[in-house]
Formats: sequence, C-alpha cells, structure tokens
Amino acid sequence: MREFGYQRAYDVSGAVALLDGDGEARFLGGGTNLVDLMKTGVERPALLVDVRELPLNRVEPTGDGGLRIGATVTNSDLAAHPEVRLRYPALAQAVLAGASGQLRNMATVGGNLLQRTRCGYFTDVTSACNKRNPGSGCPALTGEHHNHAILGTSDHCVATHPSDMGVALAAFDAVVSYETADGPGELPLADFYLPVGETPHLETALPPGALITGVTLPPTPVAANSRYRKVRERASYAFAIGSIAAALDVQDGVVRDVRLAFGAVASRPWRARAAERALLGTAADAENFAAAAEAELAHAKPLPHNGYKVTLMRNLVVAVLSELAEEAAR
Repeated sequence: MREFGYQRAYDVSGAVALLDGDGEARFLGGGTNLVDLMKTGVERPALLVDVRELPLNRVEPTGDGGLRIGATVTNSDLAAHPEVRLRYPALAQAVLAGASGQLRNMATVGGNLLQRTRCGYFTDVTSACNKRNPGSGCPALTGEHHNHAILGTSDHCVATHPSDMGVALAAFDAVVSYETADGPGELPLADFYLPVGETPHLETALPPGALITGVTLPPTPVAANSRYRKVRERASYAFAIGSIAAALDVQDGVVRDVRLAFGAVASRPWRARAAERALLGTAADAENFAAAAEAELAHAKPLPHNGYKVTLMRNLVVAVLSELAEEAAR
C-alpha cells in the first residue's frame, strides 16, 4: 500500500479547505469502499481527510414535510430511523439489503453515494479498464459480463453502480447537498451521476473537491406505500443482479401516482420514467405493469450473457407493483 497522510476534520469548511486543490486527497467516511480500493491499488490517495466527526449525523424533518439526511449518518441509523421507516419504507429496506450489520454500522450516506463499481476488471489493476485508465478499453464487452449493465451503456463501459440505497433515493427525487471552497450547492440525484458516454472515468457532477453534506428527500406521500426488492446470487450480503424501488398510489383501481427505479442494470441508479408515464391513469393490474416494464426496457442493450436481466426486471416490476396494489386495496 502506498504511504498516505491522514487528517481529521471537525467542521465542514475546514474539511473542504484540507482537500482544496489537492487532486490526490480523498474524504474518508466509513471507508468500507475506499479502503478496500486502496488495498488493491485502484485508489492511491496521498491524503485522507476523515469527516466522521463533522456535525452531519442527523436525520431531521424539513419545513415542507420532507427529510434531510446528514452525509455522515450511518446506514444502520438511517435504516432504523422511525420517520424513514414510516414515510419512505423502501429506503429503509434498501439499506438493510445492502450489507452486513457490521458494514452498515460504519458506512455513511455520503460514502454510499460515492462508492465505485464492483466490476472485476475495474478492481483488478492488471486489467484494462476505461473507468480506471481512460482509453485502455473495456474487457467486459467480450469477457465476463453476466452481471453488467443493460441500460445506458456505451462501448466504453458496461459496469453497474452497486448502491442499493441510491436506487430508493432515485425513486423519491432526492437532492444531494454539497460544500466547496466557493460555497454550498445542490444536485438532484437525477443529475448527480454522469452518463457513461466516452468518459466513464467521470462518474459524478460534483465540482472538484466538493464534500457531500447531506441528502434531502422531498415530501412524497406515495412513498409511504413503497417497497425495495433485491435479487442476488446468494441469499446473504451479495450485490444485486437486479433490484427495484417502487411506490404506488391506487385509487378505485387506477394508478394515481407511481415511482420506479432500477438497480444493477446501469452505471447509475436508473429512474424508470418511461414505465411511470405508461402507468399513470391505467388500471393497476399485472397486464399494465408488464406493459410499463416493456416500455422501460425497450431500449435495453444486453450483451450475450446478461440478457436474462431484461426478463428479471420485467418480472420484478410486475411482482412488486402487484404486491403494492394489493396492499393499497386493503
């Protein structure tokens, strides 16, 4: 491991100042992803700025009825928070599906959003990878790709984003707050992750040196009837091969509001807006749920060994929305 410096920050401005202008410095939250990547040589920071002591560890109501989640709130505390469980249950379920209890006790909300892909070619420094070494190629296109992306891909990268939490946040229109040396800023989660295009090494729209300070969930009544479902290759603590965060409001058998986001199918949490549009005002039944899924997946571009994800995601949409429709009818 490369030698590196370590400094602990106690206020936001001080943390940002420590990183300002230093391209080889990184913020350190729980370290559950960054430290692993340092061990393998993928990440080689010269300085770690520990932000765990910053006063960003609270979940608080906003004036308009939403929730603000501090960046250093642990995944365990987020999943256990009574307001999250009551008003955004899919978010609590997503966090609980994401990792072991020990990891959830360490991992932070800000770090979860910034975790990097688990693609085997990315994490192997002996392999080519456009995300790690721009212009070197993407071996996954012709190699091992059974758990790679089917939506929003390019010839430069087909890796998936691993976050479960991010999928639920995408469904509920979360907004990411950050601080830079020039002051605060905000990014809707829909704009937070950059499309792959020809520059997969550019992953987020955060300005250089920006520190995530929190995530705001707007008031979303439909979120109270929501669910997160994750499919994985083993029953415990594995990354998804497909997941869905869904919320549904049904009145008199008709879909009045719906939120859908997919995980493990793209380089970012994938908001299924085409499916949402197809469902609004239709009967809440399996036939329409399947048609909506088809509308979203019509532009999927599976590779030879991951085409199963198209069927998997269609089935997930039908199953989860059917369950939510039954609950709404009770």
